[in-house]
Amino acid sequence: MDIGTSSVRAALYDCAGEVLPKTMVKNERRLTATDDGGAEIDAEEAFEQVASAIDDLLKKSINVKGDIICVAASSFWHSLVGVDGKGKPTTKVFGWADTRSRDQVAILRKKLDENKIHNSTGARFHSSFWPAKLLWLRKESPKVFERTAKWLSLCDYSAWRLVGKPVTSVSMASATGIFDIRNCTWESSLLRFLRIKPIQLAELTTNDSETFTLLPAFARRWPRLKDSRWFPAIGDGAANNIGAGCTQRSKASLMIGTSGAVRVIFRGDPPASIPTGLWCYRVDRTRVIVGGALSDGGGLYRWLKDTLNLKGSDDDIEDEIANRPPDGHGLSFMPFVAGERSTGYHQSARGAVVGIKTATDPVDIVHAGLESIAYRFAEILDQLKSVVKVKEVIASGGALRESPVWTQIIADVLGHTLSLPDVYEASSRGAVLLALETLGTIKSIEKFVTPKGRIFAARKANYKIYRLARKRHDECYDLIISR
Repeated sequence: MDIGTSSVRAALYDCAGEVLPKTMVKNERRLTATDDGGAEIDAEEAFEQVASAIDDLLKKSINVKGDIICVAASSFWHSLVGVDGKGKPTTKVFGWADTRSRDQVAILRKKLDENKIHNSTGARFHSSFWPAKLLWLRKESPKVFERTAKWLSLCDYSAWRLVGKPVTSVSMASATGIFDIRNCTWESSLLRFLRIKPIQLAELTTNDSETFTLLPAFARRWPRLKDSRWFPAIGDGAANNIGAGCTQRSKASLMIGTSGAVRVIFRGDPPASIPTGLWCYRVDRTRVIVGGALSDGGGLYRWLKDTLNLKGSDDDIEDEIANRPPDGHGLSFMPFVAGERSTGYHQSARGAVVGIKTATDPVDIVHAGLESIAYRFAEILDQLKSVVKVKEVIASGGALRESPVWTQIIADVLGHTLSLPDVYEASSRGAVLLALETLGTIKSIEKFVTPKGRIFAARKANYKIYRLARKRHDECYDLIISR
């Protein structure tokens, strides 16, 4: 399963990590956006979407022979939901894009040493992480906070419902912002500051091979899964890297879905000093994942096309952009419509377009928006190269598969060849491959080969143009955002 912000997907895979034909199901959904910056979904509704995806998959694959030996899942990082002592939700599920705790970020930065916490937890102070959200909830909803027995991720809550334990993996815990990524425990100094006890959080798995079985009620509902081993979910970013074949220091995954990210996985300890614009989480107890995330990605592209009311099909728009010169519009676009995470983590960042003139048309603005995302990726990659030597960049995500023009723009801006494998469900595939490694079915995810797919070579002439355009973009960023 892949439990995402925009959909819940499920499929059957074989023991070679290949999806079985015609077993994929995708149930789309959206987190509700509120006027005050919320991004939330009802916890019961979110769980039922997970259960319904399993229902739909088992119905769709009724004629597929063989035993389902295990269930592996990826889930979106940073979600937060409160539950009472009986496991009933006390809050909505808050997603990473929920910014209502933005005022608490300043409090955290004033009261605590952010650099020290960042190096311990791998997370900067930001509304996407738990510390700010928990402070906000304590202030705005004290009665709700008081009667909340546990604070969980959505997949932890789902685990409680399905297997009877509010259990979490180190992968999911490591992206909360209150987890010590070096010692694989909850970060004690932050918990004291937040007045949260470890018992109020999900139980950490004792080891990476720990699995669970369904509660009787769900075993009766899904008899085909009653003997299956259920692995706790891992973070979707980690799973995406694995599924795309980026499991070594030399390989970076560049993904664009609704949001975007550049990430590197490697075995060993976290970097001694994590670059200020990056985060560092866990894949498991032997591997870490380092990278940067953008709040705007494919969602920005869709928003621009809808808001500017562009005429014609998506292919028509792509053709028009492809026929225009790089940076020919002369615009500097600040891609922070959904706020900023990497690399500056400016909580109040907003989008902007600089340089509009009478000749500017809607396609110019869209073109500038796509290029601006590439500039932000370049900034992340520059910081990553201070930690690892990136030799290969592998692209993934629906937004890039649907937009070869955008993929080419990114290659040109980075001055680096991109490969786009023909892997349509990298996150669920990654969760499956890690489970197969844990089971001993495959030797290691590092040796599992992923086809390179389509190659996008950087064009030197465009790279030179984009170097100058990126400098102008950085100057605008410093003027408008870094204040």
